[in-house]
Amino acid sequence: MPLMRRRPLLRAAAVGGGAYVAGKHAANNRQREEGQEQRIGELEQQPQAAPAAAAPATGLSQTMLAQLKQLGELHDQGVLTDEEFAQQKQRCLAGA
Repeated sequence: MPLMRRRPLLRAAAVGGGAYVAGKHAANNRQREEGQEQRIGELEQQPQAAPAAAAPATGLSQTMLAQLKQLGELHDQGVLTDEEFAQQKQRCLAGA
C-alpha cells in the first residue's frame, strides 16, 4: 500500500515544480520586457542627432574610374597578378 501513495505525491511534486519553473520564466520575461520598454522610452526622449554629412567627393574623374574598373576586370580574368594590379592601381591613383 505505501507504493500507491508515493506516486500521487511524486506526481504532485513534479506538477508543482513545473508550475514554479513556468511562473519564474514568465516573471523573467515580463521583467525583461519592462526593462526594454524603459530603455526604448529613454531613447525616444533623447534629442535627435543631426544626420551624418554626406561622404565627400573622391575627386576621381570618370576616366580614372573606367581605368580602375578595367584593371579590376583584368585582375579577375587572371591577366594581371596581384602585384601588377597593385602597381597599376597605385599609378592610376597617383595621377589623381
